[in-house]
Amino acid sequence: MLQTSEQDLTAFNTLGLSARAHALVRFQSQEQLPSISTLAGDYSSIFVLGGGSNVVLASQLDCLVIKVETRGIQLLEERPDAFIVEAQAGENWHEFVQHCVEKGWWGLENLALIPGTVGAAPVQNIGAYGVELDQRFDSLTAWDMQTQQLMHMRAQDCGFSYRNSVFKQSKPGRWLIVAVRFRLPKPWRPVLGYPDLQRYPGLVVGAAPRSAKQVFDAVCDIRRQKLPDPAVLGNAGSFFKNPIVSLEMREGLLAAYPDMVSYPMEDGLHCKLAAGWLIDRAGWKGRNRGPMAVHDRQALVLVNKGGATAADVAALADAIKIDIQNKFGVTLEQEPVTVS
Repeated sequence: MLQTSEQDLTAFNTLGLSARAHALVRFQSQEQLPSISTLAGDYSSIFVLGGGSNVVLASQLDCLVIKVETRGIQLLEERPDAFIVEAQAGENWHEFVQHCVEKGWWGLENLALIPGTVGAAPVQNIGAYGVELDQRFDSLTAWDMQTQQLMHMRAQDCGFSYRNSVFKQSKPGRWLIVAVRFRLPKPWRPVLGYPDLQRYPGLVVGAAPRSAKQVFDAVCDIRRQKLPDPAVLGNAGSFFKNPIVSLEMREGLLAAYPDMVSYPMEDGLHCKLAAGWLIDRAGWKGRNRGPMAVHDRQALVLVNKGGATAADVAALADAIKIDIQNKFGVTLEQEPVTVS
């Protein structure tokens, strides 16, 4: 029989918000899945908690919180064109990427130092420095809490789009991701189109960098220069998605702001704007609102100066969204999930 307990979640969310769970259960092995489903029937809502890096938690959570703590990494298959690597959902994402680089299973190095767990990565369809998770995805195993079945899901089943997936769109708590498999390409080719990588000293030597480890180290260094360590200053990483707009809207904005940062989309009809640039240009970098602030080095990151609540986060985020809409006509969308 599974046991639940009250739990202080302050240390389990990277924003460092004061929060408590009325009931928490730790998921540590697949044998627990049927019991977890039975237990979940006693609650009106469920929240699956991984590394706590992409959430804004209310002060009191009355739902059943399932904390994912499963571990394990293995090479399932080496094919002529790829390595197929599996990681359990509770593995720390950055440590998993580092392990792959050290083993010679390359292709995830651009995603280094992203906080969170492996199981949370497909939910958000994480991406950074020119690589998106769905580009390296093979399949996953998830427990359907409704049907009480393990499901083997390919990319087409996951509904991946920019920072989105079927898991994010479904009713919270329906899916409990158990393990994720990645297809890491052979031969390895570096992805260096992102401006920060192009500018990084010594990264590109001749036609290509010397190794995936070099890219990994560069990404880690760039992120550490730009982003605060959640252990030192509470934050949820990038707080807003980069907005996608039409080419026509982009041209209109460029006429007014020639230095605006934007990236073309593959469809040839839209482009992605840099949310951080918009927030910085609007004068929010370094500004405080109560115990929350916009980071003074990266306008895309909201930080907890101490003692903040979900209401404080919402107040700052809403003020920024309104200002960006008024100044640029662009709608910003929050990236972290709010759990109330």
